[in-house]
Amino acid sequence: MIPAVVPCTDRALWDDHVDRFQGHPQQLWGWGETKAMHGWSVDRVLLEADGSVIGCAQLLVRRLPVPLPCPGVHPPRPDVLRGRHPGRAAQPGRARCLPPPWRSPEHRTRLDLDSPYAAAVEGAGFRGTTNTVLIPRTLILDLGKSDDELMADMSKTTRANIRKAMRSDVEFRKVKNESELEQVLGIYHETAERAGFGIHEDQYYRDIFRNLGEGSPIIGAFDGEQLLAFVWLARSGATAFELYGGVSAEGQKKRVNYGVKWAALQAMRGDGCSRYDFNGLLNDGISDFKKQFGKHENMLLGTWESRSRRSTRPTPKPCPWRGRASRRRAGWRKPQPAAPVPCSAAKGP
Repeated sequence: MIPAVVPCTDRALWDDHVDRFQGHPQQLWGWGETKAMHGWSVDRVLLEADGSVIGCAQLLVRRLPVPLPCPGVHPPRPDVLRGRHPGRAAQPGRARCLPPPWRSPEHRTRLDLDSPYAAAVEGAGFRGTTNTVLIPRTLILDLGKSDDELMADMSKTTRANIRKAMRSDVEFRKVKNESELEQVLGIYHETAERAGFGIHEDQYYRDIFRNLGEGSPIIGAFDGEQLLAFVWLARSGATAFELYGGVSAEGQKKRVNYGVKWAALQAMRGDGCSRYDFNGLLNDGISDFKKQFGKHENMLLGTWESRSRRSTRPTPKPCPWRGRASRRRAGWRKPQPAAPVPCSAAKGP
Protein backbone atom coordinates (compact mmCIF):
# COMPACT_ATOMS: atom_id res chain seq x y z
CA MET A 1 0.00 0.00 0.00
CA ILE A 2 1.36 3.43 -0.96
CA PRO A 3 1.57 5.72 2.08
CA ALA A 4 -0.63 8.81 2.06
CA VAL A 5 0.87 12.25 2.72
CA VAL A 6 -1.44 14.47 4.78
CA PRO A 7 -0.79 18.07 5.89
CA CYS A 8 -0.79 18.81 9.63
CA THR A 9 -1.99 22.15 11.07
CA ASP A 10 -2.21 21.25 14.76
CA ARG A 11 0.87 22.28 16.78
CA ALA A 12 0.24 19.98 19.75
CA LEU A 13 -0.43 17.00 17.50
CA TRP A 14 2.67 17.74 15.43
CA ASP A 15 5.06 18.04 18.36
CA ASP A 16 3.56 14.89 19.86
CA HIS A 17 4.39 12.96 16.69
CA VAL A 18 7.94 14.35 16.61
CA ASP A 19 8.53 13.22 20.18
CA ARG A 20 6.81 9.86 19.63
CA PHE A 21 9.11 9.11 16.71
CA GLN A 22 12.13 10.41 18.67
CA GLY A 23 12.59 13.14 16.07
CA HIS A 24 15.16 15.90 15.91
CA PRO A 25 14.32 19.20 17.67
CA GLN A 26 14.61 21.09 14.38
CA GLN A 27 11.48 19.22 13.34
CA LEU A 28 9.49 20.86 16.15
CA TRP A 29 6.72 23.32 15.28
CA GLY A 30 8.48 26.26 16.92
CA TRP A 31 11.60 25.85 14.78
CA GLY A 32 9.54 25.99 11.62
CA GLU A 33 7.60 28.96 12.97
CA THR A 34 10.86 30.85 13.47
CA LYS A 35 12.06 30.03 9.96
CA ALA A 36 8.73 31.23 8.58
CA MET A 37 9.39 34.61 10.18
CA HIS A 38 12.77 34.88 8.44
CA GLY A 39 12.39 34.22 4.74
CA TRP A 40 11.11 30.64 4.59
CA SER A 41 7.70 29.08 4.15
CA VAL A 42 6.84 25.91 6.03
CA ASP A 43 4.77 22.80 5.36
CA ARG A 44 4.30 19.95 7.80
CA VAL A 45 3.19 16.57 6.47
CA LEU A 46 2.25 13.26 8.08
CA LEU A 47 2.93 9.92 6.42
CA GLU A 48 0.01 7.56 6.96
CA ALA A 49 -0.32 3.85 6.17
CA ASP A 50 -2.89 1.28 7.24
CA GLY A 51 -4.81 3.89 9.22
CA SER A 52 -1.88 5.03 11.38
CA VAL A 53 0.83 7.71 11.21
CA ILE A 54 4.22 6.14 10.48
CA GLY A 55 6.27 9.30 9.96
CA CYS A 56 6.30 13.06 9.56
CA ALA A 57 8.49 15.77 8.08
CA GLN A 58 8.68 19.53 8.42
CA LEU A 59 9.59 21.06 5.07
CA LEU A 60 11.30 24.44 4.87
CA VAL A 61 10.80 26.04 1.47
CA ARG A 62 12.64 28.98 0.00
CA ARG A 63 12.67 30.65 -3.40
CA LEU A 64 16.07 30.22 -5.02
CA PRO A 65 17.83 33.15 -6.70
CA VAL A 66 17.51 33.88 -10.41
CA PRO A 67 18.05 32.15 -12.83
CA LEU A 68 16.93 29.06 -10.86
CA PRO A 69 13.18 28.80 -11.53
CA CYS A 70 12.19 26.46 -8.70
CA PRO A 71 12.11 26.74 -4.92
CA GLY A 72 14.39 24.70 -2.66
CA VAL A 73 12.83 22.31 -0.14
CA HIS A 74 14.86 21.50 2.97
CA PRO A 75 13.56 19.12 5.65
CA PRO A 76 16.10 19.55 8.49
CA ARG A 77 17.06 16.16 9.95
CA PRO A 78 13.78 14.41 9.00
CA ASP A 79 14.58 11.32 11.06
CA VAL A 80 10.99 10.96 12.22
CA LEU A 81 10.20 7.54 10.85
CA ARG A 82 11.11 4.58 13.00
CA GLY A 83 10.36 0.94 13.62
CA ARG A 84 9.28 -1.43 10.88
CA HIS A 85 9.23 0.99 7.92
CA PRO A 86 12.88 1.69 7.06
CA GLY A 87 12.26 1.48 3.32
CA ARG A 88 9.99 4.52 3.55
CA ALA A 89 12.44 6.72 5.46
CA ALA A 90 12.88 9.25 2.68
CA GLN A 91 9.30 9.35 1.49
CA PRO A 92 8.09 12.52 3.30
CA GLY A 93 10.79 14.55 1.58
CA ARG A 94 10.14 13.35 -1.97
CA ALA A 95 8.50 15.94 -4.18
CA ARG A 96 6.68 13.27 -6.19
CA CYS A 97 4.76 11.96 -3.15
CA LEU A 98 3.70 15.30 -1.69
CA PRO A 99 0.27 16.86 -2.16
CA PRO A 100 -0.12 20.01 -4.27
CA PRO A 101 1.69 22.30 -4.66
CA TRP A 102 4.68 20.00 -3.91
CA ARG A 103 3.97 17.74 -6.90
CA SER A 104 5.63 20.21 -9.23
CA PRO A 105 8.51 18.56 -11.11
CA GLU A 106 10.62 21.66 -10.60
CA HIS A 107 11.29 21.44 -6.87
CA ARG A 108 14.73 20.91 -5.44
CA THR A 109 14.66 18.80 -2.27
CA ARG A 110 17.47 18.55 0.24
CA LEU A 111 17.56 16.02 3.06
CA ASP A 112 19.84 16.10 6.07
CA LEU A 113 19.08 12.79 7.72
CA ASP A 114 20.16 11.58 11.12
CA SER A 115 19.37 7.91 10.51
CA PRO A 116 20.94 4.63 9.34
CA TYR A 117 18.79 4.45 6.19
CA ALA A 118 21.41 5.35 3.58
CA ALA A 119 20.23 2.65 1.17
CA ALA A 120 16.60 3.77 1.44
CA VAL A 121 17.53 7.40 0.82
CA GLU A 122 19.64 6.53 -2.20
CA GLY A 123 16.92 4.25 -3.51
CA ALA A 124 14.42 7.12 -3.27
CA GLY A 125 16.46 9.09 -5.78
CA PHE A 126 18.69 11.22 -3.56
CA ARG A 127 22.42 11.62 -3.97
CA GLY A 128 25.05 12.71 -1.50
CA THR A 129 26.36 16.26 -1.73
CA THR A 130 29.26 18.10 -0.15
CA ASN A 131 27.13 21.25 0.02
CA THR A 132 26.12 20.48 3.59
CA VAL A 133 23.36 22.16 5.56
CA LEU A 134 24.11 20.52 8.92
CA ILE A 135 27.58 19.14 9.55
CA PRO A 136 27.56 15.29 9.52
CA ARG A 137 30.78 14.91 11.56
CA THR A 138 29.80 15.50 15.16
CA LEU A 139 30.01 14.26 18.75
CA ILE A 140 26.95 12.62 20.32
CA LEU A 141 26.97 11.60 23.96
CA ASP A 142 24.76 8.92 25.50
CA LEU A 143 22.97 10.58 28.43
CA GLY A 144 21.98 7.16 29.73
CA LYS A 145 25.51 6.85 31.09
CA SER A 146 26.37 7.83 34.65
CA ASP A 147 28.40 10.94 35.49
CA ASP A 148 31.47 8.81 36.13
CA GLU A 149 31.09 7.07 32.76
CA LEU A 150 30.73 10.37 30.91
CA MET A 151 33.75 11.86 32.65
CA ALA A 152 35.83 8.76 31.97
CA ASP A 153 35.71 9.64 28.25
CA MET A 154 37.00 13.17 28.88
CA SER A 155 40.58 14.30 29.20
CA LYS A 156 42.12 14.73 32.64
CA THR A 157 42.33 18.51 32.15
CA THR A 158 38.66 18.71 31.14
CA ARG A 159 37.58 16.81 34.25
CA ALA A 160 39.70 19.10 36.44
CA ASN A 161 38.24 22.24 34.85
CA ILE A 162 34.70 20.96 35.30
CA ARG A 163 35.23 20.15 38.98
CA LYS A 164 36.88 23.52 39.59
CA ALA A 165 33.98 25.36 37.96
CA MET A 166 31.36 23.36 39.86
CA ARG A 167 33.07 24.12 43.19
CA SER A 168 33.11 27.87 42.52
CA ASP A 169 30.47 30.42 43.55
CA VAL A 170 29.15 30.50 39.98
CA GLU A 171 25.51 29.40 39.64
CA PHE A 172 24.59 27.19 36.69
CA ARG A 173 20.92 27.42 35.73
CA LYS A 174 18.50 28.00 32.88
CA VAL A 175 17.98 31.51 31.52
CA LYS A 176 14.60 32.64 32.85
CA ASN A 177 13.46 35.67 30.89
CA GLU A 178 14.12 38.01 27.98
CA SER A 179 16.18 40.37 30.13
CA GLU A 180 18.69 37.58 30.70
CA LEU A 181 18.39 36.69 27.01
CA GLU A 182 19.82 40.12 26.15
CA GLN A 183 22.91 39.23 28.22
CA VAL A 184 23.16 36.01 26.18
CA LEU A 185 23.10 37.98 22.93
CA GLY A 186 25.76 40.36 24.23
CA ILE A 187 28.13 37.49 25.03
CA TYR A 188 27.33 35.83 21.69
CA HIS A 189 28.34 38.98 19.81
CA GLU A 190 31.56 39.12 21.85
CA THR A 191 32.31 35.44 21.15
CA ALA A 192 31.58 35.76 17.42
CA GLU A 193 33.89 38.75 17.10
CA ARG A 194 36.65 36.98 19.01
CA ALA A 195 36.32 33.70 17.06
CA GLY A 196 35.59 35.31 13.69
CA PHE A 197 32.28 33.68 12.71
CA GLY A 198 29.09 35.25 11.37
CA ILE A 199 25.78 35.41 13.23
CA HIS A 200 22.16 36.30 12.51
CA GLU A 201 20.46 39.51 13.52
CA ASP A 202 19.38 39.61 17.18
CA GLN A 203 15.67 39.32 16.38
CA TYR A 204 16.24 35.86 14.91
CA TYR A 205 17.50 34.58 18.28
CA ARG A 206 14.70 36.31 20.16
CA ASP A 207 12.19 34.56 17.93
CA ILE A 208 13.78 31.15 18.61
CA PHE A 209 13.55 31.82 22.35
CA ARG A 210 9.86 32.77 22.11
CA ASN A 211 8.66 30.25 19.55
CA LEU A 212 10.34 27.12 20.91
CA GLY A 213 9.81 27.99 24.57
CA GLU A 214 10.78 25.03 26.75
CA GLY A 215 12.03 23.31 23.62
CA SER A 216 14.96 25.74 23.48
CA PRO A 217 16.59 25.96 26.93
CA ILE A 218 19.62 28.15 27.55
CA ILE A 219 21.95 27.01 30.32
CA GLY A 220 23.87 29.92 31.79
CA ALA A 221 26.76 30.45 34.22
CA PHE A 222 25.85 33.35 36.52
CA ASP A 223 28.03 35.29 38.92
CA GLY A 224 25.24 36.93 40.86
CA GLU A 225 23.13 38.59 38.15
CA GLN A 226 25.96 38.72 35.63
CA LEU A 227 26.08 36.08 32.89
CA LEU A 228 29.55 34.69 32.18
CA ALA A 229 28.85 31.88 29.69
CA PHE A 230 25.97 29.99 28.10
CA VAL A 231 25.00 26.94 26.06
CA TRP A 232 21.85 27.34 23.97
CA LEU A 233 20.07 24.17 22.91
CA ALA A 234 17.03 22.89 21.07
CA ARG A 235 15.54 19.72 22.51
CA SER A 236 12.86 17.23 21.63
CA GLY A 237 11.78 14.26 23.69
CA ALA A 238 14.93 12.26 22.95
CA THR A 239 17.56 14.61 21.52
CA ALA A 240 19.34 17.68 22.86
CA PHE A 241 21.02 19.64 20.07
CA GLU A 242 23.44 22.49 20.65
CA LEU A 243 22.55 25.63 18.74
CA TYR A 244 24.90 28.30 20.08
CA GLY A 245 27.38 28.93 22.85
CA GLY A 246 29.54 31.72 24.17
CA VAL A 247 31.73 32.88 27.02
CA SER A 248 32.86 36.32 28.15
CA ALA A 249 36.49 37.24 28.71
CA GLU A 250 35.96 37.01 32.47
CA GLY A 251 34.25 33.64 32.06
CA GLN A 252 37.24 32.34 30.12
CA LYS A 253 39.57 33.25 32.98
CA LYS A 254 37.37 31.34 35.41
CA ARG A 255 37.02 28.36 33.02
CA VAL A 256 33.23 28.45 33.44
CA ASN A 257 32.77 27.36 29.81
CA TYR A 258 33.67 23.83 31.02
CA GLY A 259 31.22 24.03 33.89
CA VAL A 260 28.34 25.33 31.79
CA LYS A 261 28.83 22.53 29.26
CA TRP A 262 28.68 19.95 32.03
CA ALA A 263 25.62 21.67 33.52
CA ALA A 264 23.94 21.51 30.09
CA LEU A 265 24.56 17.76 29.87
CA GLN A 266 23.01 17.20 33.27
CA ALA A 267 20.07 19.52 32.59
CA MET A 268 19.19 17.74 29.36
CA ARG A 269 19.37 14.38 31.07
CA GLY A 270 17.02 15.76 33.71
CA ASP A 271 14.62 16.86 30.96
CA GLY A 272 14.44 13.28 29.70
CA CYS A 273 16.79 13.43 26.70
CA SER A 274 18.81 10.31 25.93
CA ARG A 275 21.35 11.79 23.48
CA TYR A 276 23.30 15.05 23.38
CA ASP A 277 24.48 16.28 19.98
CA PHE A 278 27.31 18.86 19.96
CA ASN A 279 26.19 20.03 16.48
CA GLY A 280 29.16 19.47 14.24
CA LEU A 281 32.92 19.24 14.38
CA LEU A 282 35.18 21.29 12.14
CA ASN A 283 38.89 21.91 12.20
CA ASP A 284 38.72 24.98 14.41
CA GLY A 285 39.22 26.02 18.02
CA ILE A 286 35.55 25.61 18.95
CA SER A 287 35.59 22.03 17.70
CA ASP A 288 38.79 21.33 19.61
CA PHE A 289 36.95 22.42 22.75
CA LYS A 290 34.00 20.14 21.97
CA LYS A 291 36.23 17.14 21.36
CA GLN A 292 37.54 17.35 24.93
CA PHE A 293 34.18 15.93 26.11
CA GLY A 294 34.48 12.57 24.37
CA LYS A 295 37.00 10.15 22.90
CA HIS A 296 34.93 9.34 19.82
CA GLU A 297 33.29 11.04 16.86
CA ASN A 298 29.98 10.33 15.15
CA MET A 299 29.50 10.47 11.39
CA LEU A 300 25.88 10.97 10.37
CA LEU A 301 24.37 10.36 6.96
CA GLY A 302 24.92 13.98 5.94
CA THR A 303 23.16 16.07 3.33
CA TRP A 304 21.48 14.37 0.38
CA GLU A 305 20.00 16.20 -2.56
CA SER A 306 17.34 15.39 -5.13
CA ARG A 307 16.66 17.36 -8.27
CA SER A 308 13.38 16.05 -9.62
CA ARG A 309 12.91 15.67 -13.35
CA ARG A 310 12.76 18.77 -15.50
CA SER A 311 9.40 20.04 -16.60
CA THR A 312 8.08 18.38 -19.74
CA ARG A 313 6.09 21.42 -20.83
CA PRO A 314 7.12 22.55 -24.34
CA THR A 315 9.16 25.73 -24.54
CA PRO A 316 7.40 28.30 -26.75
CA LYS A 317 9.42 29.24 -29.83
CA PRO A 318 9.81 32.89 -30.80
CA CYS A 319 7.78 34.11 -33.77
CA PRO A 320 9.71 36.64 -35.88
CA TRP A 321 6.58 37.94 -37.63
CA ARG A 322 4.79 38.65 -34.34
CA GLY A 323 7.93 40.26 -33.01
CA ARG A 324 8.11 42.71 -35.91
CA ALA A 325 4.41 43.52 -35.67
CA SER A 326 4.70 44.19 -31.96
CA ARG A 327 7.65 46.48 -32.54
CA ARG A 328 5.77 48.44 -35.24
CA ARG A 329 2.75 48.90 -32.97
CA ALA A 330 5.06 50.22 -30.25
CA GLY A 331 6.50 52.79 -32.67
CA TRP A 332 9.90 51.15 -32.81
CA ARG A 333 12.20 52.20 -35.69
CA LYS A 334 15.47 50.68 -36.72
CA PRO A 335 18.26 52.95 -35.39
CA GLN A 336 20.17 54.88 -38.01
CA PRO A 337 24.00 54.92 -37.97
CA ALA A 338 25.44 58.01 -36.34
CA ALA A 339 27.14 60.60 -38.51
CA PRO A 340 30.95 60.38 -38.52
CA VAL A 341 32.71 62.78 -36.17
CA PRO A 342 35.29 65.06 -37.87
CA CYS A 343 38.82 64.52 -36.70
CA SER A 344 39.05 68.12 -35.61
CA ALA A 345 36.11 67.63 -33.19
CA ALA A 346 37.57 64.55 -31.46
CA LYS A 347 38.87 65.15 -27.90
CA GLY A 348 41.91 63.53 -26.47
CA PRO A 349 42.46 62.23 -22.96
